[in-house]
Amino acid sequence: MEIPRSSSMALLLLSIVVLPNFFCVCSAIESPQYSVVHSESDFEIRLYRLTPWMSAPVKDISFEKATKNGFHRLFQYIQGANLNFSRIAMTAPVLTSIVPGAGPLHSSAYFVRFYVPTKFQSTPPTPLPELNLKSYTWDSHYIAVRKFSGFARDTNIVKEAEKLASSLSRSPWANSTSAESSYAYSIAQYNSPFRFIGRVNEVWVDVNASGVDGYKSSAIATY
Repeated sequence: MEIPRSSSMALLLLSIVVLPNFFCVCSAIESPQYSVVHSESDFEIRLYRLTPWMSAPVKDISFEKATKNGFHRLFQYIQGANLNFSRIAMTAPVLTSIVPGAGPLHSSAYFVRFYVPTKFQSTPPTPLPELNLKSYTWDSHYIAVRKFSGFARDTNIVKEAEKLASSLSRSPWANSTSAESSYAYSIAQYNSPFRFIGRVNEVWVDVNASGVDGYKSSAIATY
């Protein structure tokens, strides 16, 4: 069926006006700053600067449920559920750190984190007490990162973490996983749950640069 010329013109105008604005909004989302210090085909080592986060502790047996629970509380916080009634811009990634065996019935504990944007880093608004959120700042440190696509699920995050561990074992960073970190690994998610194509996720593992040629020792983030 042929689309009327008036409808075609309307669609063209919509694409000219809306799509650039959409991409501007996406590219404007703030993320923590880092430098890539080592890169291979399937992973890289990043040096992150000192970064402030707002964290939601969650106890659950499911990564997916824990992430949803924690993010729901963080989303309320950035929408104004804080003592300043401040609305805070969304940032990326949403980071879920996994702490194995820390909860009841041998379940896991999680920390779901929101990166605090520059505007609020000096004095982050205090969250409402019922949200049970904690302000946290990690020191500058090294992180091993592996990217993967699709959705981060209970069924695939362990496999992705194992692939990163395998890659590290064959690199100069073998045996560099930090014993000081209080969590096994983290999953960084960069996209809205309503995006189905071109999704970007990452596995993060804290690493210690001491003993690796060409790198200085770095403080590792701990809770």
